[in-house]
Amino acid sequence: MEMFLALLVSGLVVLLVVVALLVFGLRRRVIQRSGGTFDCSLRWNVPEDGDGSSKGWVYGVARYNGDRVEWFRVFSYAPRPRRMLERAAIEVLARRAPDSEEELALLSDAVVLVCLHRGTRLELAMSEDALTGFLAWLEAAPPGQRVNVA
Repeated sequence: MEMFLALLVSGLVVLLVVVALLVFGLRRRVIQRSGGTFDCSLRWNVPEDGDGSSKGWVYGVARYNGDRVEWFRVFSYAPRPRRMLERAAIEVLARRAPDSEEELALLSDAVVLVCLHRGTRLELAMSEDALTGFLAWLEAAPPGQRVNVA
């Protein structure tokens, strides 16, 4: 009887892990369904002096949706974006390569974009191709919309 109970509990644990992984995969597919997505790490509310640490980076997926970019945490079950960045409110301050500590926290060959969004300083880390697309999206703002791309 004890053996049966141990096998049952083990089976349930394995089933829960498989279901959790399937939900993660399904969520990512739903986010990517409409297209216009790219891998993008985010560091929110970065101090102006740039503390030089790799802390605060969160891996995510960003999706273009009209005049905003919706950012989703990868390791989350939330169906809604964690952050929404409006094109008119994004001000690009600088672009830089990740420092040695950050290279461990970010995807390989990532470029860091330092931005200001409604008074909040943030950093986005993405591939060079994704960066080119992001900057083109910013510059493609409708006439009369202020765009600041460094």
